[in-house]
Amino acid sequence: MAKRIVVKIGSSSLTSAEGGLNREQVQFFADELASLHASGCQVLLVTSGAIAAGFRRLGYAARPKLVHEKQAAAAVGQALLMQAYQEALNAGGVIAAQILLTRPDFSNRGRAQNATRTIEELLKQKAIPIINENDTVAVDEIKFGENDSLSALVANLVKADGLYILTDMDGLYTGDPRKVPDAERIERVETLTEELYRMAGGAGSSVGTGGMRSKLEAARIAMQGGVPVFVGRISELGDLRAAVDGTGKGTYFTSSLQSLSAKKHWIGFLSDPQGKIAVDAGAEEALLNRGRSLLPAGITAVEGDFHPGEVVEIVNADGRLLGRGVTQYAAWQVTAVAGLSSEEAQKRIDIARIEVIHRDEWVASTNVKEAHANE
Repeated sequence: MAKRIVVKIGSSSLTSAEGGLNREQVQFFADELASLHASGCQVLLVTSGAIAAGFRRLGYAARPKLVHEKQAAAAVGQALLMQAYQEALNAGGVIAAQILLTRPDFSNRGRAQNATRTIEELLKQKAIPIINENDTVAVDEIKFGENDSLSALVANLVKADGLYILTDMDGLYTGDPRKVPDAERIERVETLTEELYRMAGGAGSSVGTGGMRSKLEAARIAMQGGVPVFVGRISELGDLRAAVDGTGKGTYFTSSLQSLSAKKHWIGFLSDPQGKIAVDAGAEEALLNRGRSLLPAGITAVEGDFHPGEVVEIVNADGRLLGRGVTQYAAWQVTAVAGLSSEEAQKRIDIARIEVIHRDEWVASTNVKEAHANE
């Protein structure tokens, strides 16, 4: 079976410091992608760079800061970006296909399934899907971590064998190597800690919006979906192949978690929770450690106005997120039976099944990462 990989390239790798596309860099990355594609890999590209590519064409002296200015720059830059990719990949005989996504394309299960089917067909036809955020219609999405989190969501959506986030740094260091001479590169990460986030620091270049911290967030999303991650630099011919083979110039993030089913993946990563249910210690233990469903007896509080079939968050007595699940009750029904035994709950309201959330429609927080968080 062909290895499926997602490659993410940021603005700073594709554009000059003053703005505008660096065609030589685009061609270099296209050649690396085409080489991997020719070896039999299924390759998906998540790219940034539309705003950086377009703002000079509109006459802006620097990267714009207002949302409508960014959207205008993206409208111009996205066309330039795709044209550059198409020309560069066509030189290697590879078909480039554009896909523009926003958060609702992930949070709505039907739209997520449609996106998946389109991507699968493109891969079947030997094309390279080139995915970017639809900045021209998005608002807060423009601050989506320089598309780092988007690349992780895509990797989980297509059940990739690996996510390769390319940056101008050759991995994560114990300190900023530009300021700390004895900073050492971290070769492999198995667990993300607060110390690692501290090491990651702040944002990167002036033409992008992402930094190493957003790449750690992307790694967290992918790892929790069972996808290993590489964060590093690709600067010479063959570097991308080396990264895929495990000898790249960067940091590898490993995952011991198994890939979730398509439905549980949507519940855990892509859904838009419509409410919140608080549970007691007994229910917490049953959900996390005993593989049980959530019953009315363990519920202590309800927030939001949700309906049967919608996703809700489950929190413990301290407010800590335990996971997400599909509720079989409306919010008013949960409120009515909270704390009651199963027998008492069935007498109180007319329900088809006693489980508020069935274990088959539950994803624990070890596998949950909100697409909306930590930007």
